[in-house]
Amino acid sequence: MPSPRQRKEKVPMNLRDVKFDANGLVPVVVQDARTGQVLTLAYANREALEQTLQTRRSTFWSRSRGELWVKGLTSGHTQEVIEVVLDCDQDAVLYRVIPHGPACHTGAESCFHHPLTPSADPNLGEVLERVYRTIQHRIETLPEGSYVAKMHQAGLDRVLKKIGEEAGEVIIASKNTDRKELEWEASDLLFHLLFVLAERGITPADLARTLWSRHKP
Repeated sequence: MPSPRQRKEKVPMNLRDVKFDANGLVPVVVQDARTGQVLTLAYANREALEQTLQTRRSTFWSRSRGELWVKGLTSGHTQEVIEVVLDCDQDAVLYRVIPHGPACHTGAESCFHHPLTPSADPNLGEVLERVYRTIQHRIETLPEGSYVAKMHQAGLDRVLKKIGEEAGEVIIASKNTDRKELEWEASDLLFHLLFVLAERGITPADLARTLWSRHKP
């Protein structure tokens, strides 16, 4: 791994081809690296990009305040930058991040939450993340009548037993011709896998990092 000094010396080379506008800015699209969800659109100048590359924290230029701002510096909702990518025309930048808290000042996960068209099919990564957070919350609060609360109180072995049961159901459904049956059983398996991960303190983001490290050339 390069030292901080080495990374700093490479920054100008990484930014050499960025086409900043007349105000010295470039638009930045921020995307959740786990789910693919677009979180926000902001702007950065050269200094903000340099700081982002060095610190791996989303840093922008505030056009209203006329100063650099680091996402989460005051709210605590930081963004861990996994990758910074320049587009084909070299006049827009993508931050792929692991968010730690909502991206929007309203408390929404994404700044883009006012649909003008009917909702598209849900993103699997986003759905898994939301289900995981729901499981976490129910483990912590143990609401009456909750399946998660009941299973949690029964102990980890009960949840692990369900993993085996649901895996068997997936195998059987795979042998059948009923597509809906396979979808249903696979969803049950994913749910209980998320349950086990929540019990052991492993997050979907942890899995995303592991899978990404294997996928990246």
